[in-house]
Amino acid sequence: MKIAELISGYEKFKDTKFKKYENKFLDLVENGQKPKVLFIACSDSRVDPSLITSSAPGELFVLRNIGNFVPPFAPDNDYHATAAGIEYATSVLEVTDIIICGHSHCGAIETMYTKITDINLLHVKKWLELGLGAKNYVSQKLSCDVGHEERLELTEKISVLFQLKNLLTYPDVERRVNEGELFLRAWYYRLDTGDLEYFNTESGEYELMIGG
Repeated sequence: MKIAELISGYEKFKDTKFKKYENKFLDLVENGQKPKVLFIACSDSRVDPSLITSSAPGELFVLRNIGNFVPPFAPDNDYHATAAGIEYATSVLEVTDIIICGHSHCGAIETMYTKITDINLLHVKKWLELGLGAKNYVSQKLSCDVGHEERLELTEKISVLFQLKNLLTYPDVERRVNEGELFLRAWYYRLDTGDLEYFNTESGEYELMIGG
């Protein structure tokens, strides 16, 4: 999509969608946002949280980064957008649910199985270390003859669970989860079919999302 197309798209938004939600936007300005869900997704352009969930403005607090990763709590980290977003959503907005949504054909997960040599990808290389726990787990569980695509898919799914563990290192997240005020959820979205799966803690498996 070129810049001219983006501008044209904005014009359509201003003439149609903004008017549709104009009263909603005014209410959000006057009374502030009160989303109940923090949705952590990948920066992948094919993954759009609001589109997938048919959410209206003000309903989702969205954090997106490469690989939908969650860095563990680290007070000595001077700058961290994802950590700041988690703290704000949990302690200020007081969301009741945090969803980490992984997806199929994830470039971040695939890149972890290659060697990054490009010096311009210094921060990317460091960031992908947040997925190594899942990669190592899968490598230990699967035999060498398992196909590459199957290995990638399992890593994508397991990584979401590892990121949920990292979420629990945040003091207020852990406190609110223990007090029953906050619920953590693992989702997996398939780009090619539009299917959405959730991790069932009782069965220990990802299952197809049906209904609410």
